Amino acid sequence: MTSSGTHPETSPFRTAETDRDAAPQFVLPLVVRIEKAAPPTRTDALETAARAVLVLLSDERATAADGAWAEAVTAWQDARIRKVVRRARGAEWRRAGTLPGIMVTGRATDGRAEAEVRVFPPVPLDGWPKELVKLQVSGTDLDDPEPPAAPVPDEPVLWMNPHVDMSAGKAMAQAGHGAQLAWWRLDGPARAAWRAAGFPLAVRTASPAHWETLTTSGLPVVRDAGFTEVAPGSCTVVADHPALRRR
Repeated sequence: MTSSGTHPETSPFRTAETDRDAAPQFVLPLVVRIEKAAPPTRTDALETAARAVLVLLSDERATAADGAWAEAVTAWQDARIRKVVRRARGAEWRRAGTLPGIMVTGRATDGRAEAEVRVFPPVPLDGWPKELVKLQVSGTDLDDPEPPAAPVPDEPVLWMNPHVDMSAGKAMAQAGHGAQLAWWRLDGPARAAWRAAGFPLAVRTASPAHWETLTTSGLPVVRDAGFTEVAPGSCTVVADHPALRRR
């Protein structure tokens, strides 16, 4: 299971496309726990990955001027906001848990195992920690035994492109991108309210007609750089946050 991705949405840090490419490149590692006997559902994994990105972005270690992760997070957001999702189980998962990071647990309600995702501060593109570098990046996907329920009204939704097929890992990274774009667009009070509520959100696949409306709505759109699985410039996610619709 793998994914990496970037997007050209204007960053609050560095705005010029060429500047982002010239900057040192970092990657945000996410590791999803997938035990053979008890894998999470696909939707729960996507939603948990998106929340994990938001939890890291709002953590004082990332936001405070003297925070332990602030320099790495700023360098990562100055460049392409690459995210890579890898999978682990058993001893691999336990080793990953020895590194500084944050674990976010999913909210499965159908009897399947809750998703567990660890997010770590950004690392140089070619400088992964030894505890993570050998984790598998392909070969596993996830499913939803039943179609997910309709999103809760007035809750943020990350809408996936119905025309683009992605592995679970790729989709997890794209959901993380969408959550990050929404976070960038929100003002301080809206961010604080979202964080205080525990970052509620849903990840759903839009209908073709709804997708066409979403992509012309002015809401944040993830456009993938095309490093893996999808063509460069593909629109993969629209971040539909109620606070952004009211603007």
